[in-house]
Amino acid sequence: MKLSAVIITYNEIGYIEECIKSVSFADEIVIVDSYSTDGTWEYIQQLPKIKAVQHSFEDFTKQKTFALSLASNNWIYFLDADEVVPKKLQQEIIETINSPSTHDAYWNYRIFMFKNKRLYFSGWRTDKIQRLFKKDKCKFVDSLIVHETLEVEGSEGKLKEKLIHFSYKEYNDYKGKMIKYGQMKAQESFIKQKKWTLLHQYLRPTWKFFNHYILRLGFLDGTKGITICYLNALGVWARYKELKKLERSNNK
Repeated sequence: MKLSAVIITYNEIGYIEECIKSVSFADEIVIVDSYSTDGTWEYIQQLPKIKAVQHSFEDFTKQKTFALSLASNNWIYFLDADEVVPKKLQQEIIETINSPSTHDAYWNYRIFMFKNKRLYFSGWRTDKIQRLFKKDKCKFVDSLIVHETLEVEGSEGKLKEKLIHFSYKEYNDYKGKMIKYGQMKAQESFIKQKKWTLLHQYLRPTWKFFNHYILRLGFLDGTKGITICYLNALGVWARYKELKKLERSNNK
């Protein structure tokens, strides 16, 4: 069976090279770039046998749906530019799609990397995402604009080997990412007519930090755990702050 690896990019010059190398086993690599300004697009253009286009970014679901439409093969492995598929996972993907009996979509557990060191707890121990799936059986849920999710018409399974996720580059980068995600989640909530409350503004971020740092053992990750748990909670704070702003603008 043939496989298309699909990637969306924006200013990922520090990671895109390893990402692409790790999916070189695929029959096709599709990349959609959101007009990067750091040399990512120029680097991609130099590579042979890459189907690459630039497309304006509206939200993650729309961007990934567009990228998916460019894939030629039914089997898809969708990954972010800061993710790397290790050798054992590559082999499992090949064996899975060529198995006589397969599911229509597969969840993939991830290893979260804090710079170049593995984070073992802090809410990431059980992190998983849908990455391998059949194009004709799956689509991204339209109502979500961040943390996009597949709608699967059929059965789902899990891959055993883990994907490596280099999400945390440095403090300000991850902080900006969490705030951006929070603001986009606020837009989702606003569209769904969810209301801002003072309780949500303060309780939800506090619970997020407590849950990840205490209940999910973030303290065992040392200072890395404090940093990640705080920034994840900050993303929740940004979500409700933005929701309040959207409500005020709408009322005016």
